[in-house]
Amino acid sequence: MTKHKQDLGPLEQRIGHCFAMRDLLATALTHVSVTVGARRETYQRLEFLGDRVLGLVIAEMLYATFPDAEEGELSRRLADLVRKESCAEVALEWGVGPFVRLGDSERQIGTTKKAILGDICESIIGAVFLDAGYDAARQVISTAFEARMRSPRRPLRDAKTVLQEWAQSRGHATPLYREISRCGPDHAPEFTIAVCVPGFAEVQAKGLSKRLAEQAAAAHFIEREGIQEKQKGAA
Repeated sequence: MTKHKQDLGPLEQRIGHCFAMRDLLATALTHVSVTVGARRETYQRLEFLGDRVLGLVIAEMLYATFPDAEEGELSRRLADLVRKESCAEVALEWGVGPFVRLGDSERQIGTTKKAILGDICESIIGAVFLDAGYDAARQVISTAFEARMRSPRRPLRDAKTVLQEWAQSRGHATPLYREISRCGPDHAPEFTIAVCVPGFAEVQAKGLSKRLAEQAAAAHFIEREGIQEKQKGAA
C-alpha cells in the first residue's frame, strides 16, 4: 500500500497543479478498499464531483472549438472524451500508479485496472476544483484532453456509417454484409458477420445480434485499413 506521506510533488508536476491542500490529492488517490476496518476518506466523493466538472469543461471546450458542429456531433465527441477508457489513459499519462493507495484486495491488479484509473483521473480533477476553483480545473483538463479532443481515438459515429461514407468517397461499392454463422441457444445467439468492400479482403466479427456483429466487422475493417473519420469545424 502506498504510504500516506509519500512525496506527491512529482505527480503534481505531471498533473500541472500544485495543491495548496495536499490532503485533497491524497484523498483523490485513496481507493475504497483501503477503508476496510478503518475510517478513512476515499476518492469516491471526489470522483463524483470531478466527473461533473470534467463534463462541463469538455462541453465548453467542444462548443468553442467546433463552431460548425451540431448538437449530435458535440454529444458524441463529449461521450468519447469523458468515457472511463479516455480518463484511464490520462491517469496513465500522469503516472498515478505508484501513488494510488489500495487495500490488499486490489493491490495486485488495481493500478492497471481501467475502471480504477478512470475513477482516479476524475477524483483528481475534483480535487483540483476544490483546491483552486474552476479555472484551475479547466487548465488541467485542457492540457490533458485537448489533443484527444482534436484527434479522436475512435470514430465518433457508428462504424457502418463511417465505412460506407469512406467507400463512397473513394468510388468503391457499398460495403456488403453477410452472415457467416449463427451459434448458441435461441435466447442468446452469437452471430458471425463478414463485411466486404470489392478490392479489399473481407473482415469477420462476432456479436450477440446481427447489428452488433455488423458494427464490429465494420470497426475491424476501419482499424485494419487505418481509416480516419473526417472531422468538421476543427480549428
